[in-house]
Amino acid sequence: MILMSQKYKVNFTVNGDQYERYVEAGETLASVLRVELGLTGTKVGCDRGDCGACTVIMNGKAVKSCIIPALKADGAEIQTIEGVADENGLHPIQQEFVELAAVQCGYCTPGLIMASKALLDENKNPTEEEVREAIGGNICRCTGYEKPVQAILKAAKKLNGECL
Repeated sequence: MILMSQKYKVNFTVNGDQYERYVEAGETLASVLRVELGLTGTKVGCDRGDCGACTVIMNGKAVKSCIIPALKADGAEIQTIEGVADENGLHPIQQEFVELAAVQCGYCTPGLIMASKALLDENKNPTEEEVREAIGGNICRCTGYEKPVQAILKAAKKLNGECL
């Protein structure tokens, strides 16, 4: 039986680092990432899983962390926007978002990048339709989606070693 006021131990890996935390039954993954771990790149816009600002990659799949109970993260591999760039610099998706001006206010950008990264990790050569479907759960009020879609398709080509 799960009691709402009791704390439960969860172990998970975030951006390659292992963590053990005690969480309440109703606590969300987004809350643990932002409050407990200080990874504030994961945004919370709607708190209902509708806007996609909280998208992270969990066990290889894009998920809305504002509706994932933290208890479900036990044993999971999680990647947040903070874990996308590496010592060599920005990931090609991030770089193309910058170069093609696919970033405007920036609030939705981490979620869009995480959703598109999950797609490109699974499908190295997506069609425009597949890109649009992959980011369909992410609301952006600034860009109109054209530039983000172009950035994702261009990043896919870079990741595939195609000259641009």
